[in-house]
Amino acid sequence: MFKSHACKEFNYIFPLLEQNCGYSPDNIPQLEDVSKFMSDCTGFTLRPVAGLLSSRDFLAGLAFRVFHSTQYIRHSNCPLYTPEPDVCHELIGHVPLFCNPDFAQFSQTIGIASLGASEEDVKKLATCYWFTVEFGICKESNNRKAYGAGLLSSFGELEYCLSDKPEVREMDMQKMSITPYPITEYQPVYYLAGSFIEMRDELLHYTKNIDRPFEMRYNPYTKSVEVISQKNEITTILEEVRLSVELAQNAMRRLK
Repeated sequence: MFKSHACKEFNYIFPLLEQNCGYSPDNIPQLEDVSKFMSDCTGFTLRPVAGLLSSRDFLAGLAFRVFHSTQYIRHSNCPLYTPEPDVCHELIGHVPLFCNPDFAQFSQTIGIASLGASEEDVKKLATCYWFTVEFGICKESNNRKAYGAGLLSSFGELEYCLSDKPEVREMDMQKMSITPYPITEYQPVYYLAGSFIEMRDELLHYTKNIDRPFEMRYNPYTKSVEVISQKNEITTILEEVRLSVELAQNAMRRLK
């Protein structure tokens, strides 16, 4: 079903996971191998956890390009459903998209937005995460495709989400953040994204309403999140932007 129902980014990465990480019907890949592959693609890594984390702790991990992954697998007596995310959900649903740079950047943006946010704002960001990273669908040519991990790891809901049964709404983070959702049944509502870049831009616009007296950014050199609250820090960022623009201009001249 992946070829017909999953987004093109998922279908591009999944064969590479089969080639490089031991994805196969008779093998459970090692998280360390998968983590190294993810890191090579986007800088994200897997960190094993024993169970569910709070929304604040989980989203905070994304800010540092860390995805907390469960290690247990659903019981063989109930292979079609698990009340909590298991390693099948993590490896099949989440990992392929976290190997895509645009999707990884969107996910990290949610994480950074959660740092220093109020409990109410964290709850709203977690709801946006639910309707995108977990249960998102997107436009692809004139068709709808699934990119949410909860869909890609459930063949039943993967088929259902692209049928005419659920309600499909256009991407709107403000409305999405306060939309209620069930956790033990198929989703009655899905939000449709145009692209991962569009999702990121919509999210950045939404996070302007989060009340905190500073801005934050991720430093890939130190692998840390920096607080931006002083004029000299803003000046440093502007200088980095100037150098990036100059580099792009030089590249354009060489292309000519």
